[in-house]
Amino acid sequence: MAATATSASTLIIPVENQVRELDAKLLLACVAAERGFPVIIGSRAFVHFEIASLPRGIYLAKSMRSLSNSMFRIIRMLGHEIVAWEEEALVHPPADTYYTLRLSPTTIRNVSHIFAWGQENVDLLQHYPQFPENLPVHLTGNPRGDILRPEMRAYFAAEVERLRNLYGDFILINTNFTDVNPFIPNIGLFIPAKDGDKKSRRGQAGIGMSEEFAEGLWHHKKAILEDFRQLIPALEQVFPDVTIVVRPHPSENFQVYHDIAARCQRVKVTNEGNVIPWLLASKTMVHNGCTTGLEAYALGVPAISYLATFNEYYDYDFQGLPTRLSYQSFNFSELQDTLSRILNGDLGAPGGEERKTLIDYYLAAQNDRLACERIVDVLEESGYSQSQPPARATPVYLAGWALANLKATLTQLNMRRPGPNRLSYHDHRFPEIPVEQIEQKIARFGNLLNRFDSIKVKQHSRHLFRINSSL
Repeated sequence: MAATATSASTLIIPVENQVRELDAKLLLACVAAERGFPVIIGSRAFVHFEIASLPRGIYLAKSMRSLSNSMFRIIRMLGHEIVAWEEEALVHPPADTYYTLRLSPTTIRNVSHIFAWGQENVDLLQHYPQFPENLPVHLTGNPRGDILRPEMRAYFAAEVERLRNLYGDFILINTNFTDVNPFIPNIGLFIPAKDGDKKSRRGQAGIGMSEEFAEGLWHHKKAILEDFRQLIPALEQVFPDVTIVVRPHPSENFQVYHDIAARCQRVKVTNEGNVIPWLLASKTMVHNGCTTGLEAYALGVPAISYLATFNEYYDYDFQGLPTRLSYQSFNFSELQDTLSRILNGDLGAPGGEERKTLIDYYLAAQNDRLACERIVDVLEESGYSQSQPPARATPVYLAGWALANLKATLTQLNMRRPGPNRLSYHDHRFPEIPVEQIEQKIARFGNLLNRFDSIKVKQHSRHLFRINSSL
């Protein structure tokens, strides 16, 4: 039966990077469905392809960049409302660059509510010069924070055991070099010219950055990537009793790491599944300013930020949070010493009051009610559980419908262009996942929390799932 104006709004949850976002957003979907919201969850690209045919509801955006201006406009023309959080809020550049890089005055005006990870996120947003006067920011925490909580660890227990059995004792290396080693060229900081010069034109990652910031970051990341290329085989040499597992960022080109592994005996390269069980299964994790440094800290896993190439502006002012929550090594000798102490059991996870104060400022809902519950509270209090957003005037809706379908057609054509293309990038970040696997994830959450018995999953269409409560 078609939805009516008096039915609950459909919560539309797009997922861009499956391994990073799906588990947390699935928990949010279950909490929302349990409280009466019909939910559509799945690939962000495929949500956009079908946005004109979905029931009027609430679209949950993961960013408010200028790149989303046209899509946000279409979504609003179709009668959906937009709520948002900032997926990259925990590791962000200094405010002046953050505002031009991650926020657009046009995009943010289409948003009805923002869900903040923590007080730092609230403060950062509210100091944005073009922040809309009446836009509410809710200090809820984030679902990705929920699955870091101690009581949620058992969700990953079977996977942790599998990884330990498969790899034995291992050092996890997390990379985040999409800026200079992108899966497809146009998502990096710069799109390389045919002669190999980076200065062809700005890539997706650099839109909104000043030329000076982008140039400096490009050179800095290039140098760090080279540090890690040397680091990986060196660790295999000095720690002969452990495996080295390299986990590239989902948007990176993995080939550089596969090339290293091909010359080594105990180096493995994988981006399989959520990072949390990998962290829990590892002896320790090495990174450079990566969000996984914060995740490791929250999980009680020793992490080291490797800073052989150091720039205070980029390493502290930009990527300072995960670096400060980790041990810091400024050369290979320091790193080797710290790793040895961790592997020998002489050094545990980093602690101290300063680190606790820091994470408390950045991450709300570390205890008591889940961030997911707090987010659904806001949706209910805003009336979305009672009715859909009001229908737009027919001419506006029809224009939005036409634009949505035109954009979907053009995007799908572009995804299939020869060479490294958007379709391969999409399938890399959101591989096919069967209903049964979604059901298994929900069952694990249900067993852990003693709830979700009423939750049902159906395949809505390719890459999209419908989640409802049978009550």
